[in-house]
Amino acid sequence: MFIRILTVMTSALILLSGIACADEASIRAEFAKKYPQANIESITKTPYLGLYEMLVDGEVIYTDADFTYLIFGSIVETKTRTNLTDARQREIEDKKLKALAFPFEQLPFELAIKKVKGNGSRKVAVFSDPDCPFCRKLEKDIEKITDVTIYTFLFPIEQLHPKAPEMSRAIWCAPDRVKAWDEYMLKGVVPKSPKCDNPVEKIVAYGQSKKINGTPTIFFTDGKRVPGAIPAERFEELLKNAGSAGKS
Repeated sequence: MFIRILTVMTSALILLSGIACADEASIRAEFAKKYPQANIESITKTPYLGLYEMLVDGEVIYTDADFTYLIFGSIVETKTRTNLTDARQREIEDKKLKALAFPFEQLPFELAIKKVKGNGSRKVAVFSDPDCPFCRKLEKDIEKITDVTIYTFLFPIEQLHPKAPEMSRAIWCAPDRVKAWDEYMLKGVVPKSPKCDNPVEKIVAYGQSKKINGTPTIFFTDGKRVPGAIPAERFEELLKNAGSAGKS
């Protein structure tokens, strides 16, 4: 098997002092000495080039057995042109998402804005920030989807969008929440609503308890959790997959 190291993030190789390291524990100890602020999640010996894979702060990097070099970038198997680093990163992220999975039915639907499109036979839930540009992109793509019930949970991230909590409350307090949400997200029409009791703070607390730290975050009925905006074609595919899983 022929392997070569390709792209880099900051520098391809960071030269460190030549310290003999015999195993994962020794590498972990030496890395921690030099980078005490970094979170080492795992260290695993790879089957190629005598390298060790290190998962540090959610990112895959590599080092040699002697901890002489750190390698930031991708390892590609040239025979199949497979990016082994990207594949491993996706595997790790999928595993983390599966660990966070919970039954769709456990979502607090009474706190959501419910929109029925077509016959509404399929279901999906979206945690969304009204001032998030990626959420607006998702909403435009969702317009192309039919026969689905969408539960939208208002999840403003105040650190990024200071006015989002106020906008979320205004949308919830509108006489027609679905209309207020659609008009704001698709047309930029700001709802003029009186103040009312609203679940925004409760939704934020719930989302944080489920490790939701970005928007949009989408939940399908088969338990699949998808962070970030996805195109309509992929959205439709995941809806179909969720439906198939429910029938099996």
